[in-house]
Amino acid sequence: MPEGHSVHRLARQFGDVFAGERLAVTSPQGRFVQGAALLDGHVLTESAAHGKHLFLGFEHGLVLHVHLGLYGAWDFGGDASFRGASSIGAPRKIGEREAYPDDGPDPVYAGPPAPVGAVRVRLASGHGWADLRGATTCETLTEADVEAVAARLGPDPLRNLPGDRESFLAGLARKRTPLATLLMDQRVIAGVGNVYRAELLFRGRLDPWLPGNALPAEAAGLLWDDTVAMMSNGVRDGRIITTPPRYWTGPARTGAGGAGSPNAPGTPNGLPDPEDAHFVYRRQGLDCRACGTAVAVAEHAARKLYWCPVCQRS
Repeated sequence: MPEGHSVHRLARQFGDVFAGERLAVTSPQGRFVQGAALLDGHVLTESAAHGKHLFLGFEHGLVLHVHLGLYGAWDFGGDASFRGASSIGAPRKIGEREAYPDDGPDPVYAGPPAPVGAVRVRLASGHGWADLRGATTCETLTEADVEAVAARLGPDPLRNLPGDRESFLAGLARKRTPLATLLMDQRVIAGVGNVYRAELLFRGRLDPWLPGNALPAEAAGLLWDDTVAMMSNGVRDGRIITTPPRYWTGPARTGAGGAGSPNAPGTPNGLPDPEDAHFVYRRQGLDCRACGTAVAVAEHAARKLYWCPVCQRS
């Protein structure tokens, strides 16, 4: 499932390419015809994310609310002024597909292509288009409805508003539930998914089964701070990367990325190869990068949980 950094990247991209534009809103698939009709012909005025929820606000006070779920994704395209990722959503092999290279001729734009597959909703301006497929939630809401959705969500590390850190600490302190469960509870912290959960617990050397109320306040604060930092990096990079460059084993390539060096190992953009990007996620049976113990995996709350039995022992 796309995690919070991807949804914040979506919000930023919609703001960049559609804000202030009067949009044609349709439902080629036919499952969102009534909702699309309420938005069609209106100007997009706001694009925001809260956790894994995307909210696109229009001039007349109605909002397109999208939760991608496990399989949802947006595809984008357009003319030379419509630049950005060409697809954000359901996990790609390496980050996102980029629509346009930095050099070479711009593609000729002749309007949106014919819809391919089950396009739930299409947004189109004079310069480009965005197609949504496979989302769990796609609905038109009033601003009051949006407030009700937001009220059910915990603090978002990528918003990191005043009081959010304290709200997160209080949410942990009230619960006897294991940390591995709480980090996936969108009412406790919004936007964290299975990858960030595993990686953040390892980075903090935290036992996944430690009850939330047994975690000292100082450690809980550090967990929040690391979540803010790692997810912010995810917005910047378009990928979840939780390992520092010293763990990257790929050949030296030109690029910057998170390495801070023009000759960092990894892919051509200076980011690590996928197998070097994480400490424990999907590394079951492999040596822990810190202690050499085999990384463990278990089913927990219907998702796979990855951890090091030595580094993350209470």
